[in-house]
Amino acid sequence: MATALISHPACRLHEMGPAHPECPRRLDVISDQLQSLGVLDFLIHHEAPAASREQLLRVHTPQYLDWLDSMVPESGLADIDLDTKMNEKTLVAASFAAGAAIIGTDLVIGQQADNAFCNIRPPGHHATASQAMGFCFYNNIAVGAAHALEAHKLERIAILDFDVHHGNGTDVIFQSDERVLVCSLFQRDLYPFSGGDAHKAGGIDVPWPAGSSGEGMHNAVQDAWLPAINDFRPEMVFVSAGFDAHAADGISDLKFSDRDFHWLSGFAKSAAAEHANGRLVSTLEGGYELDSLARCAAAHVRVLAGI
Repeated sequence: MATALISHPACRLHEMGPAHPECPRRLDVISDQLQSLGVLDFLIHHEAPAASREQLLRVHTPQYLDWLDSMVPESGLADIDLDTKMNEKTLVAASFAAGAAIIGTDLVIGQQADNAFCNIRPPGHHATASQAMGFCFYNNIAVGAAHALEAHKLERIAILDFDVHHGNGTDVIFQSDERVLVCSLFQRDLYPFSGGDAHKAGGIDVPWPAGSSGEGMHNAVQDAWLPAINDFRPEMVFVSAGFDAHAADGISDLKFSDRDFHWLSGFAKSAAAEHANGRLVSTLEGGYELDSLARCAAAHVRVLAGI
């Protein structure tokens, strides 16, 4: 077996304007970096299916899905919030992004891949059960985790989120579900201005101060996340992999390095190896400075693949 790389061409059809940082090129630079490093030949390639309405309803309300459908413009862009827009292909792209998390879950649980990385967009971790926000429409990682719980009958899922923005949608969706442990690392007092409870129902937050490098972050994550993960003993690990805490990424005020993302990737893989027979599915969230995104996402995949 090997690491599965999952994507779909339709994920490039969603656009929010020529100057918007969440752009189709994000997927291309990751693929190009993996190609230039000679990594692609060592991966199992899969094209994502579209998530069904039934699969989306595990984490989103029917009223919300209907509202999204009603907002699709015939042409141009429809405003969802100040920085989130839809074009006529947005929900097509989003359905394949969510579907990638589903097929990744199936492949890993079915022992057809050791683990999986979903090179997808739009991202998902800000989407709540009933609200699109922060560039997100369907909560991809939540859809994948719910699929593991409902279709595969797993009983304990850990979600590790190291995007620079708190994954408020994932938190809200699973806040009352004792089967899910959500561990989050993010910049304190940054959009969406949520999170920050060191020990909360359903998870562990590590808010990191603005302006900080990754120095000390490794110990903070080990001290906060690892005991909770060890106590919880997840049967599968999901990762919301955002690379926008990098020093080169102007969307945040953290100063993480390539090495920090390599370490976070290794932490997630080790947690899966320790408790979940290595079962891990990772989905792309943020990361908007294209050079650092390409390097760090490729490093993430290389750690997962062990190459």
